[in-house]
Amino acid sequence: MEIAIIAHDLKKELMTQFCIAYCGILSKHNLCATSITAKYIAEATGLEIEKLLSGEQGGKQQIASRIAFNEIDVLLYFKDTRPDAGPDSGEAELLRLCDLYNVPVATNIATAEVIVTALDRGDLDWREIVNPRSEYNLKKRAD
Repeated sequence: MEIAIIAHDLKKELMTQFCIAYCGILSKHNLCATSITAKYIAEATGLEIEKLLSGEQGGKQQIASRIAFNEIDVLLYFKDTRPDAGPDSGEAELLRLCDLYNVPVATNIATAEVIVTALDRGDLDWREIVNPRSEYNLKKRAD
């Protein structure tokens, strides 16, 4: 599966800890993340992760584009939850695209755990029908 990861600055440590905890499962999949988040996760876990632009410089848009082309199967997006954090149009567009293309999305650690454990059980294998050209699905068919 193709998993995209985004974490707000205040959530990068939490996302890193999450990836450490689920490193065994995540290592079986293709990961991409916004720049600094990718750096933190790769350094802490040793996971191979494609580094995109930072969220502020277009990383969210890169992920949104991949979702629109059915190139992302799961989005882990730990967003800013402060009450004074204003609305982010990039965030709204990401979530809208996930709804539109039926991409499971986690915006907090509880939902992320549910999605990752479901991924490990094979509960999300239906995404192979939606995204048959992903590197993960091509490899899976070759085995």
